[in-house]
Amino acid sequence: MNYGLLAGVASAVLALDLFTKELVLRFLPLYSQREILPGFFNLVHVRNTGVAFSFFAGGDSAWRPKLLAGVAVAALAVIFFLYRQCRTEERLKRLALSLIAGGALGNLVDRVRFGEVVDFLDFYLGPYHWPAFNVADMAVSVGAGLLLCAMIRRSPS
Repeated sequence: MNYGLLAGVASAVLALDLFTKELVLRFLPLYSQREILPGFFNLVHVRNTGVAFSFFAGGDSAWRPKLLAGVAVAALAVIFFLYRQCRTEERLKRLALSLIAGGALGNLVDRVRFGEVVDFLDFYLGPYHWPAFNVADMAVSVGAGLLLCAMIRRSPS
């Protein structure tokens, strides 16, 4: 199995995620926001102690960062195993797993460094507000969608 796609895509996602988070850390004070597209998009600087969409966030807990980092490491092991099982022609599935791996690595780095994840993309429409997220979260979400598409395309009708 050639791991070039996995290494390349995961590394690119990780680099872009860390770069954008570094910009936020340097130029946007914690809990501040900058309106970019009024009524639709802000840049914010918030921290997420939980997982996607702030599940398991809130309250002080010394075990939470370690547990969530451990879950991320376990998820990366599963992703590597699944990637290894892919056939060469399963390009969409390999791309999907590579995106998920890169996103998992990006948020894992934050958990190890800070015990929480830096989020900064804030979308809303009127009273409807999406929880803030980051590049790593986008990669995981897009990767999960592509993985679902790959599974649907492969399943018999």
